[in-house]
Amino acid sequence: MENSNEPELFVAKSSAGMTDGDSRWSGVPVLVTGADGFIGSHLTESLVKMGAEVRALAQYNSFDTSGWLDVLTEDIRDRIEIVRGDIRDAGQMSLLCRERQAVFHLAALISIPFSYDAPSSYIQTNVQGTANVLGAALEGRAEKIVHTSTSEVYGTAITTPIAETHPLQGQSPYSASKIGADMVAQSYYRAFGAPVVTLRPFNTYGPRQSERAVLPTIVRQAIDPACKEIRLGDLSPKRDFCFVADTVNAFIRAAETGNDANGATFNAGTGKMVTIGDAVETVRSLLESDKPVVEENQRKRPEASEVMALQADYSALEAATGWRPETDLESGLGRLIDWWRGQDGAWRRDTGYIY
Repeated sequence: MENSNEPELFVAKSSAGMTDGDSRWSGVPVLVTGADGFIGSHLTESLVKMGAEVRALAQYNSFDTSGWLDVLTEDIRDRIEIVRGDIRDAGQMSLLCRERQAVFHLAALISIPFSYDAPSSYIQTNVQGTANVLGAALEGRAEKIVHTSTSEVYGTAITTPIAETHPLQGQSPYSASKIGADMVAQSYYRAFGAPVVTLRPFNTYGPRQSERAVLPTIVRQAIDPACKEIRLGDLSPKRDFCFVADTVNAFIRAAETGNDANGATFNAGTGKMVTIGDAVETVRSLLESDKPVVEENQRKRPEASEVMALQADYSALEAATGWRPETDLESGLGRLIDWWRGQDGAWRRDTGYIY
């Protein structure tokens, strides 16, 4: 395909009378890997509401569950083709990518603490799995592939805000595996002309997020009557927290880019960073809570593995698509608090959180 500023993904649909806006996704066949996860379920839900024909990959398990897809309303679930499987299976990926115009690749192992215990599993899933999806999407003649990276690939910031040209630093097995996956995506673009765009979200938060992440574990402990304290690790790292609705919009905007964006990497964040300690104080203020905060050594990363500062420069994504974050931290935390309150105490009380 020739370079063009026109989003090629929608050219065929436009000739059938489609208009700008959400309707441009009407009838577009897409695949979402990792659709059962936190961000993946929100992205899947949004695409369905926009009219896309969504095939959603959920990791197989013996409990007959499809992760967060199970909580979607029946009218949304009925419009999703849910498939159970594993991105490590190249043959299955070939089948799933057939006749998919867009492929959103979000499936990955993500827990940083677990990556210390089982690093090889991260290489197998995040690197080999990404190669499987890219190869299958190429074989299936996908017109756009959005590969998911992470701000963790930057390690502790050398300069802030962090642009896409910042050096990549693997400070955990997880981040190293994602660097490897990013390089695979780049190689498939350069070697095979894969129409791939890499999206690099910073710390996404919102409803459905596991307590492996720091904001949910703060909120749950703050509202949980069984917790007399809010127990955390190091309070000094700084993070750029981006609400999940904004991150989902970034994925969709990335998929709408033209061929001239193929091979590009885009950051998605707010451009603002706060310390973990400041985030705790915001939650306590919203809840009018006076619970004390306790730092626990067992919750801290190894010293050389801790990433101390992440702040996104999202100007490249804004220039290419017009994307900007719309949700400030206080508003987003309010929505997160409302969601946790709505869980009626059905909390996992995870301890292996990440920042």
